[in-house]
Amino acid sequence: MNSSNSLYPWQQPTWQRIRTMRSKLPHALLISGKAGIGKLEFAQNLAKSLLCIHLESAGAACNLCSNCTWFNEGTHPDFRLINPDQDTDNVTDEAPSTKKTAKKSVVIKIEQIRELNQFLALSNHQHNGLRIVLMCPAEALNLASANALLKMLEEPPQSTIFLLVSHQPQRLLPTIISRCQVVDMPMPSESEAVDWLKNQGVKHATSQLSYAGGSPLLALKQAEEGAWISLAQSLSAGVKLNPFTSAPLFLGASLSASMDFALTALQKWCCDLLSYKLSEQVRYHVEYTSALQALSKSVNLNLLLDFNTELIYAKKMANHPLNNELQLENILLRYTQLFDIKR
Repeated sequence: MNSSNSLYPWQQPTWQRIRTMRSKLPHALLISGKAGIGKLEFAQNLAKSLLCIHLESAGAACNLCSNCTWFNEGTHPDFRLINPDQDTDNVTDEAPSTKKTAKKSVVIKIEQIRELNQFLALSNHQHNGLRIVLMCPAEALNLASANALLKMLEEPPQSTIFLLVSHQPQRLLPTIISRCQVVDMPMPSESEAVDWLKNQGVKHATSQLSYAGGSPLLALKQAEEGAWISLAQSLSAGVKLNPFTSAPLFLGASLSASMDFALTALQKWCCDLLSYKLSEQVRYHVEYTSALQALSKSVNLNLLLDFNTELIYAKKMANHPLNNELQLENILLRYTQLFDIKR
């Protein structure tokens, strides 16, 4: 659980705007925006400040009172965090948990909403206090759990505030969105994000941020793991890449060790390869421009376009219970076939 008031610089205007609404907050806020910009951390700070007994002058939680202590320890009786894994340790804006599990859930189930209903049926721990429900990511709701949550939002319990965090609000039921006040979390400017990354000790901050699509928290995570660098080195081999030794490397490169991560890395590499082939421009792998230039001379453009389409389909099926390593071996084999070995 977030034990500090760690607002990011680009969140300050939004924080001040919500602070002015504190006395008349709606029963539900939908905090939406791109993944990797700190939406969950913002929501945690907001939840803690709403529960805090002795606020600081800027509206932040004091981190000293009993409510703050309970919140930091993850034991506050008037707070519930709902996520697919129901694991509140190491929660980040990218995923509910970085722990490896035998089978990681990707949905918020109806049972979790039923348990939440039981929690809301109880009296508040503090007289005249609030109860806070924080859900992340809200788009993980399946149809049954979404409809159950909708009933709560239609007839909200007294003194209860729902904070829904969403990376993909378009996946939510329109009726859920209509019952929330939407808070659009801004992307930081490039200079703002690069400065923040440098302050975190990230080398090649501009390249890291570019690879992360402008999301500084994702860039920081990538820098700590060093995953995309090793994958780019493998893909630089082109036709000489060994699919059978590379597939386990791709799947094990990230702490999340997911098929989604591997396919995203492939998509970004192929995007740069196509971009260099057509316009000699590189977006994600600036430090590998020479390798991309060499590969662009032998890549078959039509095959590359078809391969990009295959990756889009494979990405949609990333969470399907298939043999990921076998599937990725086939995809990487297709990658090696994009190049004309005669050149």
